[in-house]
Amino acid sequence: MPQITLTVNGTPQKLDVPANALLVDVLRDTLSLTGTHIGCDTSQCGACTVHIDGRSAKSCTVLAVQADGAQITTIEGLQSGATLHPMQEAFRNHHGLQCGFCTPGMIMAAVALVADKPDIDEAGVRHGLEGNLCRCTGYQNIVAAVLDGARAMQTSKAGG
Repeated sequence: MPQITLTVNGTPQKLDVPANALLVDVLRDTLSLTGTHIGCDTSQCGACTVHIDGRSAKSCTVLAVQADGAQITTIEGLQSGATLHPMQEAFRNHHGLQCGFCTPGMIMAAVALVADKPDIDEAGVRHGLEGNLCRCTGYQNIVAAVLDGARAMQTSKAGG
C-alpha cells in the first residue's frame, strides 16, 4: 500500500492508502471529515468539492496518491476556530441552502471562484458554479450568498 503525506486543514497526515483510493473516501472514511459529501459518483454534482493547493477540485475525481504532498482544505477547515469563513456566514445569512447536502461543496467552490474573481457579478457566479448542482433550491439565495460572501471576503482581506 502506498504511503502518502497530506496536510489537511493545516494538520499534517501520513497515511497508507490503497493505490485506487479516491481522495473523497480517504477524507471521509480515514480522516472522518464527513462534510465532504459524495453525491453522484460521476463528478457531476460537486458535493465533494475541496481545495487542493488552493484550487477547487472535485475530490471524487482525484486518487489520494495524486494528492501526495498537497495542502487540502475541506469545509471543516474553512472556518477559523468558532468564527465562520465570510462565505459560510453569507450562506447562513442568505439561507443559501435547503437540505444542506450540496452546501459544503457549493461553499468550497464559491470561495475558490471569488478568490480568482473578487469583483464577480451575478452572471459570473451562475456560470462559475455550473459544476455544482443543488436539487432543492432555485439558486437565487445561493447566488445572493456568493455575492455577499465575495464582498465580505474583500472586506476581511482589506481589513486584515
